[in-house]
Amino acid sequence: MAVDKQDRPAQRRGKLLSLIKKAGLQGLLVTNPKNVTYLTGFSGDDSYLVVTPSKCVLLTDSRFTTQVEQECPDLPYETRTARQPMSDLMSGFLNAAGIHSLGFESLNVTFAQHQDWTTRLKTITLVPMPDLVEQLRAIKDATEIAETRDAVEMAQRGFEVAKSLFVPEMSEAQIAADLEHAMRRFGASKVAFDPIIAVGPRAALPHARAGTSRLQEAGFVLIDWGATTPSGYKSDLTRVVATGKVPTQIEKAYRVVLEAQLAAIALIRPGQSCQVVDTAARQVIENAGYGKYFGHGLGHGLGLDVHENPRFSPITKDELKVGHIVTVEPGIYFPDLGGIRIEDDVLVTKDGCEVLSNLPKSFDEFMARR
Repeated sequence: MAVDKQDRPAQRRGKLLSLIKKAGLQGLLVTNPKNVTYLTGFSGDDSYLVVTPSKCVLLTDSRFTTQVEQECPDLPYETRTARQPMSDLMSGFLNAAGIHSLGFESLNVTFAQHQDWTTRLKTITLVPMPDLVEQLRAIKDATEIAETRDAVEMAQRGFEVAKSLFVPEMSEAQIAADLEHAMRRFGASKVAFDPIIAVGPRAALPHARAGTSRLQEAGFVLIDWGATTPSGYKSDLTRVVATGKVPTQIEKAYRVVLEAQLAAIALIRPGQSCQVVDTAARQVIENAGYGKYFGHGLGHGLGLDVHENPRFSPITKDELKVGHIVTVEPGIYFPDLGGIRIEDDVLVTKDGCEVLSNLPKSFDEFMARR
């Protein structure tokens, strides 16, 4: 039976309540805007959500009254005006709620906020809970998977359009602008993050910012980009495009990176250790003699944020589950020469995995682009 759109946030809050009770708390104060959206369907900002066994209440700004009633009509809410700071509304509600132990999202709260809350909530013990909602968000439901498919499609179509506009004198910044414009034309609300466009030697910078370097200055360009759907779900892809003569060392590295990525993807399935997947890719790169040129983790979860749980790394304790959507992005980076990274978005299924992105990436296809 299909789950009604209005019921999904309520079901998520029900699952969150189970985690709250398991933690021995009487409630959770949700302040991360994306977590508030995930649990309510409300797309505004400047709002908190209080989740307790007896009541879930959205604390918001009076500017959003109509929006709250339209987006989450069955959710109780209280509003503040310009004369009342959010801390007043929040503390007034909680002090009257009879709560003695309250979790808060410690990854999203400043030290100053915590000090203020401790002063205001004198009878309530504040307990740091860094990722209760994020644990739920890591497992995507059918609607979230469909949204991510859309984000991948928007990104891929945008990439193909942007690539078709390449001319030798084009700068990295111009490519980034064309890419964003094309993705928006295909339905994206915005980019998932500032695109990484790195020509030649600048591709050795895993998080290079698009600048003034031009395609004609080297024989290849690395592009790391993604789209955001109107509902907020993101994609994250990387390809390297040959635009001229590619250095022999880069050609060799490309083959190794692709082999490493395919080895990792082949291991993705429910119950698999994320550390084991990372090791599989890292071992291919190390065996080829490039171990010191691959310093970052293999990938990460993807959803409302571009970096979510689980994580692929040599030290992670995460384990893959059905419904995880992860990136797989090994890389090799040579200072002053350039780098290679190949990244796809992968869904963990009950039988293994499905690669959601399908842009060409074989070595022959890479070289054919020049």
